Amino acid sequence: MRNKKHAVTIQDVAKAAGVSVSTVSRVLNKKVDVAIETQDRILSVIEDLGYTTNLAARSMRSSKKNLVGLIMPDIAYPFAIEVMKGVNRAIAESEFDLLVYTTGDVKKSGRESHEQKYVSLLNNSITDGVIIVAPVACQYSTDAPIVSIDPVMSNPDYPAVHATNYQGAVDAMEYLLSLKHRRIGFISGRAELESSNRRLMGYRDALQKAGIPVDEKLIATGDYTTETGAKCAQELLAMENPPTAIFASNDQSAMGVYQVAQEIGLRIPEDLSVVGFDNILESKYMGLTTVDQFISEMGFVGTQMLIKLINDVPLDETTYKMRTQLVVRSSCQTFTENTQVRVMAQRI
Repeated sequence: MRNKKHAVTIQDVAKAAGVSVSTVSRVLNKKVDVAIETQDRILSVIEDLGYTTNLAARSMRSSKKNLVGLIMPDIAYPFAIEVMKGVNRAIAESEFDLLVYTTGDVKKSGRESHEQKYVSLLNNSITDGVIIVAPVACQYSTDAPIVSIDPVMSNPDYPAVHATNYQGAVDAMEYLLSLKHRRIGFISGRAELESSNRRLMGYRDALQKAGIPVDEKLIATGDYTTETGAKCAQELLAMENPPTAIFASNDQSAMGVYQVAQEIGLRIPEDLSVVGFDNILESKYMGLTTVDQFISEMGFVGTQMLIKLINDVPLDETTYKMRTQLVVRSSCQTFTENTQVRVMAQRI
């Protein structure tokens, strides 16, 4: 278990702003005898360091709030909905209530600053600890518990829950290879996310292990959205020698593949095999073969970890790896020469 981060003090604010502690105190107490530019500088430092919440916390630390914060970039995404189901289940089994904060857009710029602001606002003042979904920052200015779910980096400076993304991708590829597919397209996720990079690595390594050279043209750059998944599918299927199967790095991207296949008259799985990743609810009704990373369970486990930390119960491990599992449905079929002929006849 890593040591708790040093709580930001008024001395830290004064040093960063280049003023005395008494000057910082006067600004915090809304005294009017401090120059405007000095006030602005101090307030900016306070926001950057997350000191505002710590001040409020000092009057509240004597009592437990029994409230957990959940910070996520976009609650409308299927992934986020599944995480919330697991968090909700853990909350229902506990004495805690839940408060959700969101930026409303997974692509919004300045996410790291938003995360720090929300952590500063919630932790140690309103909530007893927070869960952060797909966090960008590797550390936060707080001494209260934090647990992340699917963090951007492999080893953040706080407890984390993430899936075995690499092994899940390898399992998906080995399944397609067992069906005799050799030209397998890949739609990646967002490049800055560790989960996306691990899945791409699994795709590459599975091909190399099978003795199949990696064709970079078969790798399309996605961002985990259906719209971009569709654009990637159009690019892949417009190739002179298109893939006979597509491994999409998440189910939403796979939905884009389905859309394009329908538009150009390709049947799934007769003409094109498709595999996704996530196993969101929609994939079941699509008959999509996918990799289950047990998203809801990740939310449940992450919440349990946070509650333990709040209650000063040591964690058995600070990084929990959720094992993935291939779920075979009806979106894949064994490759034949007739499949290749039909795909090329229908390509864009």
